[in-house]
Amino acid sequence: MIVPMRVLGSGLVIIAYFIILHMNTTFGVLLQMLGDSISIPYFIRTKSWDVVIMITFLLVISISHLL
Repeated sequence: MIVPMRVLGSGLVIIAYFIILHMNTTFGVLLQMLGDSISIPYFIRTKSWDVVIMITFLLVISISHLL
């Protein structure tokens, strides 16, 4: 179940990037945050701590964008 969630999360991030650039920035950021959050458990399970730290950092940036 973890790998399909990672694939879904990656797909959401790609779609979110398109939405941020061409449609609605707020909705795109929310979608990106969802995709990143879905992907984190996979990277924790595979002990890819550098990716977990990077995604967490990007989530913090996204949160600051919404404020």
